[in-house]
Amino acid sequence: MTLTGAAERTPAATSARLNTAYLAHWVTTQAARHRVPGVQFAVAVDDEVVLDGAWGVTDLTSGTPLRPDHVFRVASHSKTFTATAVARLVDAGELRWDDPLGRHVPELGRTSVGEITVREALGHSGGLLRDGRDADHWQLALPFPDRAALLDAVLTDGEVLGRGEAFKYSNLAYGLLGLVVEAVTGERYDDHVRRELLEPLGLADTTAELDETVARRAVVGHSAPAPAAPGLPVVFADGRLPVAATTTGALAAATGFCSTARDLVRWAMAHCDGSTLLRPETRRLLQREESVIERPHAPRRGYGLGFELRDLDGRRLVGHSGGFPGQITRTWFDPSARVAVSVLTNAVDGPADTIATGLFALVVAALDAGPATRDDGTATGRDDDGFADLDRWTGRFANLWGTTDVVRLGHHLWLVDPRRADPFDGAERLRVDGDVLRPEPHAGFGPVGEPVHVLRDPDGTPSGLVVGGMTSWPADEFERQRQASTRR
Repeated sequence: MTLTGAAERTPAATSARLNTAYLAHWVTTQAARHRVPGVQFAVAVDDEVVLDGAWGVTDLTSGTPLRPDHVFRVASHSKTFTATAVARLVDAGELRWDDPLGRHVPELGRTSVGEITVREALGHSGGLLRDGRDADHWQLALPFPDRAALLDAVLTDGEVLGRGEAFKYSNLAYGLLGLVVEAVTGERYDDHVRRELLEPLGLADTTAELDETVARRAVVGHSAPAPAAPGLPVVFADGRLPVAATTTGALAAATGFCSTARDLVRWAMAHCDGSTLLRPETRRLLQREESVIERPHAPRRGYGLGFELRDLDGRRLVGHSGGFPGQITRTWFDPSARVAVSVLTNAVDGPADTIATGLFALVVAALDAGPATRDDGTATGRDDDGFADLDRWTGRFANLWGTTDVVRLGHHLWLVDPRRADPFDGAERLRVDGDVLRPEPHAGFGPVGEPVHVLRDPDGTPSGLVVGGMTSWPADEFERQRQASTRR
């Protein structure tokens, strides 16, 4: 489906169409369900950030409320910045895709590692070790490698597979690409990306490494909850521990970046169709499927040059994840539809990918919901027509069996279980039919085709929901009743 063009949208109209208040509510419901300390999230459509929010705390110890301007370690998102910096140097004629790394990093010389090309390093097909023979810097047992340690790691038994043999993710390869950028430009890596990428795009909350300025707004990472163990009493507290901050040395080009969800969706917009950061053919090359990763019992994954690729309900998504000690992050965007979402969590088991994927599905469902129509079926020409009429049916309801949302996405109503990671798993699209809501008929085990009744107070406020003959009540009211019953 085609999305409305940028010229026909305003941020306010897009926010209303998306029902951004519900999107934020859905994200925070997921975060609370997974018991993560904090989640930061953002959505951009056609260069406009239409949702920018945060929930939870920066640190379980301090309890400081998390804000949209708090900074996360976004880890392997760094690879998208490195790949873009390299691509711009190629576009400028200062570097070639098939340049061997040894041409720019003299310590590699004519070694087999030095023969790995820039393109192979970008696409993780050079066969190098992922993190080194001793990679305990990832659990803060030792510092991240500096230049000398990086070169020693790749030159001393650093090759695992042959060049082009298979996709083999390598942070060390991206560390070498950072050295290539420095050699070609004559600048420090972080100075170059700041001057060429961050400042021109106005990404004021993004840096290539943790520094004193950023540290004052940086969230604290957290471990996983305390594991259960046989013979020990059940502990209901999470038992998460704070994870100390660290810098990434020569691996900044692979994993050092710090940013916010707001900056990351704006960064994604710079990689969508119509942007001028890269030549169109270069942008397409970075986002083209260079490798496919298929393993038993795992979803198919793709990788380009510095960007991950995924299909979501027939829609091609581009982006990257990030895993740093105590922090998990994810950004996805659709380059042709010019839609991006980013979700950042400050726990090592944070469900950033799950939440980002579900959030993206909600966003595109709202955007694809079609224009408002008149009784004769013709379009009204106004994006906000009918929203108030539909919103009067909406709310969150609960009963003994769980929680149900009646939500408006664009010009459609949906019955959604907000506890599910995939918001459309088991969801029903509804249409207004007089004083009831009717789901679309289909085969299924639930109350298929049965009308959904919204009960109302005298003032018209929804006071209950009846689905399949079972009543639910407004979620806050049901929770008060539930807690009152437990105190008796």
